[in-house]
Amino acid sequence: MAIRTLAVAAMLVVTGLSAPAAFAEKYASIVIDKDTHEVLHARNADDPRYPASLTKVMTLYMLFDAINAGDVSLDEKLTVSRFAASQAPSNLKLKPGSTISVSDAIGALVTKSANDVAVVIAERLGGSESRFAQLMTVKGKSLGMQNTRFVNASGLPDDRQITTARDLAILAEAMIDDHGESYHYFSRPRFTWAGKTYKNHNELLDSVDGVDGIKTGYTRASGFNLMTSAKRDGHRIIAIMLGGSTSKSRNAHVEALVEAAFKSYELPADPADPGRRIAMAFSEFNTTTANPNGAAVPMLNGKPLGALQPTTTTLRGLTAAPKAPEAKVEEVVEVAVEEDEETAEDASEILMADAGPASDESMEFEQGDATPTSFVGATVVIPAGRPAFTVGEYEARQFGN
Repeated sequence: MAIRTLAVAAMLVVTGLSAPAAFAEKYASIVIDKDTHEVLHARNADDPRYPASLTKVMTLYMLFDAINAGDVSLDEKLTVSRFAASQAPSNLKLKPGSTISVSDAIGALVTKSANDVAVVIAERLGGSESRFAQLMTVKGKSLGMQNTRFVNASGLPDDRQITTARDLAILAEAMIDDHGESYHYFSRPRFTWAGKTYKNHNELLDSVDGVDGIKTGYTRASGFNLMTSAKRDGHRIIAIMLGGSTSKSRNAHVEALVEAAFKSYELPADPADPGRRIAMAFSEFNTTTANPNGAAVPMLNGKPLGALQPTTTTLRGLTAAPKAPEAKVEEVVEVAVEEDEETAEDASEILMADAGPASDESMEFEQGDATPTSFVGATVVIPAGRPAFTVGEYEARQFGN
């Protein structure tokens, strides 16, 4: 039974905005054995976090679903809308009315992490980005991602777009299990578009034995994120780390997590204490230090992360306790420039709300049409002549009821 169907209850601790001491840190991590589904290490694994560009793994999962269903082909040309072309960097600077093939769109998301391309895919599959995000959320829940909500296809800053390290591990496992034939895209070293070549941001592909995917992410609010998987000596592990203070510290930390996982397989088993070898391998990470990777309190454009109301949920196939209403959080986007992972140039993964100097003043930022709080009655527009159906009907299909 996979991790996405394990009976792991995830309690989300909720606090009001008036209690800064209770805010969660940015850092969270989890390491699982892909084959046995054993959790080798977990820290803050069920606390709410911002996914940043790890969102695009779900966007690609949905695209691979459509390809396998015969609804989309790799050589299909996708048309770029004005809204898609307006997306902030990182992007390919696509022009309204131009086209990009599905094959190139995959390469652009995996390597360049292009936000304009993410919206192109979303509009093709869902009719609009917000409706596609609803489908992403529903699909995620069907996989077991009970504490994840998507409101856009790229991971651009939005305090409503929340996930957990455990949910992202579920997504990584689902990608490998359900789309193993397409997983190779995540090890693609580079992508060329319009005469320019973009290098994959996942530097562990070149430096850590066995690493073959999958995605990095960064916003100022999330910190430096990494979802990775590695196979060595017959074992495959999945490691998620969120909230790194720099790309280099993130990479070093995830490399250490990966090495600890494989080290655990080499240590002698203790029949009297089966978990001893894992505890020994990960001993340096089992610290109560408040901030193991130099990450600050998670902020979205100068405001603390809005915590969710207390709720206990379990993974797919199990009963979940009813959720209390979510705390209302002021949705404000500051005019700010995000720092690049490697340089200040457009050569790495940048996610920013808009361009301009940092300011204490705030302004509303139009991300697209609003995502309804409830899916009930929302109509999902499916392009290419396919009949429209409600999100409720889609959810029923996904859950088989």
